[in-house]
Amino acid sequence: MATRDITVGVDVDAPGDQVWKAVTDWEAQGEWMLGTDVRVTHGDGVGIGSELAATTGIGPLGVTDTMRIVGWDPPHRATVVHTGSFVRGSGTFTVIDRGPGASRFEWGERLDLPLGLLGALGWTVVSPLFRLGLAVSLRRLARRCSAEAAGTR
Repeated sequence: MATRDITVGVDVDAPGDQVWKAVTDWEAQGEWMLGTDVRVTHGDGVGIGSELAATTGIGPLGVTDTMRIVGWDPPHRATVVHTGSFVRGSGTFTVIDRGPGASRFEWGERLDLPLGLLGALGWTVVSPLFRLGLAVSLRRLARRCSAEAAGTR
């Protein structure tokens, strides 16, 4: 099985604790994450052992990614393991303080690609689109958090 790493980050004009609250408000992620609806399926969503389901797609075409929180260090890092039959691997949300009223958010994924060699070849096509989708989503998150910090939201 082939494994691929991808990390995308964004600087945010908002305090780290505010960014943490935004990125770990699982059920509000659809407001900034492209084409995705997230829900807590087990536990309270704020600690190790809680489980999540993220459905990403357009209309009837989509995939549900089930996850379990395996690392929880607020307000800095949350780690999940992908438990579904299609999406496997792990993901990490990291919030880094950059000074008063400023932070950086990084979203990292270590994905176990399905379908062997076909999956590895497919990743060369899919990864630029995946990275672009993450980057667009993170810019939306940054605008949202920055507006909230400035009191304009």
